[in-house]
Amino acid sequence: MILEIADIRIAPGRNAAFEEAIQRGIHTVVARAQGFKGAKVNRGVENPERYILQIFWETLEDHTVAFRGGPLFAEWRAIVGPFFAAPPVVEHFELVSKP
Repeated sequence: MILEIADIRIAPGRNAAFEEAIQRGIHTVVARAQGFKGAKVNRGVENPERYILQIFWETLEDHTVAFRGGPLFAEWRAIVGPFFAAPPVVEHFELVSKP
């Protein structure tokens, strides 16, 4: 399983609308993607305009090829993209150990 981490910064004062949009985008678009296993969204305490989106994928290619290269990505960005203050920083991780 692959963990995608997206570090998202939004414009000040748009938290409520962004939080609604990102939840809607996950449930209506990303959830339909090949290899999607789940997602979590966290808001920063010290910096409330910073969000960490975690998406769990079956394989790296499910995100980088199937999702990013397919039509769902455009739907996703249409929902959440207008809130971005800068492009998200995205990295992928593999599970090393379980608790």
